[in-house]
Amino acid sequence: MSTSNENGRLIRIGKKVFFSAFTILFLLILVSILLTYIIPKGTYGTVIVNGEETVDYGKYIPLEDENGIGVIRGLLSPFLNLGTSDGLTVIVLSVFLLSVSGVFQAMNDFGGIRAIVVRIVRAAQRSRKLLVSVTALTFMVFGAFLGLFEEMLTLLPITAVLMVSMGYDSFVGFLVSVGACGFGFASAITNPFTVLFASDIIGVSPLLHVWYRIVIFAVMYMLLLGFIFLYIKKIRKDPASSLTFEQDRQIRQDIYRAEEIPNEKKIFVSCLTFLLGALACIILCTLLPFLRDYTVVVLTVYFLFFGLLTAMTATEFHCKDTFRSFLKGVLSALPSILFVLMAASVKYILTEGHILPTISNGISRLVAARNIYQVALILFGIVLILEFFISSSTAKAMAVMSVLSVLPVGLTKQMEVLIYTFGDGYTNLLFPTSPVLLIGLSMIGVPYLRWVRKSLPLFAATFLLVIAFIFIGIRIGY
Repeated sequence: MSTSNENGRLIRIGKKVFFSAFTILFLLILVSILLTYIIPKGTYGTVIVNGEETVDYGKYIPLEDENGIGVIRGLLSPFLNLGTSDGLTVIVLSVFLLSVSGVFQAMNDFGGIRAIVVRIVRAAQRSRKLLVSVTALTFMVFGAFLGLFEEMLTLLPITAVLMVSMGYDSFVGFLVSVGACGFGFASAITNPFTVLFASDIIGVSPLLHVWYRIVIFAVMYMLLLGFIFLYIKKIRKDPASSLTFEQDRQIRQDIYRAEEIPNEKKIFVSCLTFLLGALACIILCTLLPFLRDYTVVVLTVYFLFFGLLTAMTATEFHCKDTFRSFLKGVLSALPSILFVLMAASVKYILTEGHILPTISNGISRLVAARNIYQVALILFGIVLILEFFISSSTAKAMAVMSVLSVLPVGLTKQMEVLIYTFGDGYTNLLFPTSPVLLIGLSMIGVPYLRWVRKSLPLFAATFLLVIAFIFIGIRIGY
């Protein structure tokens, strides 16, 4: 078995990164428990629609006799949440992450990732900036049109190694893949999980005035690209200023250790075919409505079966070595599973503490007797607050858009969808309750607080542009 990194792990979660993320999430759990004792309790009534009982988001019922969630129960929420309907999503995402980590580790150990990277580097040696620009644009398109985000974690190991090979670092790989996809998810054009879902709830065509969202996409792409190239310029002048300089040492050693990979062409073709198949699965699941909700499940099965088959084929069916590498990748990703469990438990605490309906009901009171610009800012702020505690786009859309659909707030319906999309999207790359952000950062070994400090100028500019787009949209009657 040819290995490019016999003892190294493709996904590296250092102690500092682990304890930083763990501490932040643990504090969020404690704050969430405290809120269930401070915020009044409430629930929604029900109504019969077409013979079925559904939640009536326009009928808020205060609860007087409910207490806050118990401290012990709150601390155990990362595991208790697994027994809820959201728990299945957490389990599926966790299995998906472990599968991807194991397969990519095996692919890395037999030289598959390096074979792909070497070919790309050779082809793009004289057009590195173009490669960065096109890669970021591609991932933004995935997010904006197809609503992909967590699925892109599958490609982070490759983009990280690719950018190191191009003379940059793993952090650039993170920005052009997960970062770009997150910006695309927020600068949504036909994102099924935000634009389409929210538009359906509120009763408006998702393609109405779509040109404005295309303009927003273009501006945000240029903003992100500017941030990436400013960072690249800095690390080119001072390589030690790289956020992942130490973590990338092993990758650099693997890249420059040997120029020849045994059976490079065969390994390249098999791995490229596997990755194109994964991309085809993503596109197919997005285009077929009955598969859309099962994208992660389909990808998990694909990776487990075809990923291991690709690895064994490339290593001439040395099954023992292949599964050893796969297990090494699985073990390296286990700390990330804890982050997923802890981040998802925040919503569980707020739901079991009966305060989410109270928070949603507060929307109608806050927007009363306000001018239209104030209403827009208030709604944006509310979605931001909910996003901090509920990372699920569809869950927030149901809570927020269902209320807005029956409230005369003075904004057009497409503007309400745009505000919701803004509040839901960009913070997926900022808030510590975003599992994808924590997993992505842990994969490249960047502590969460260091990411916040580095990206603060980017998100400050993003916030100002978002406010400007909201005000301009109101002004032109979007």
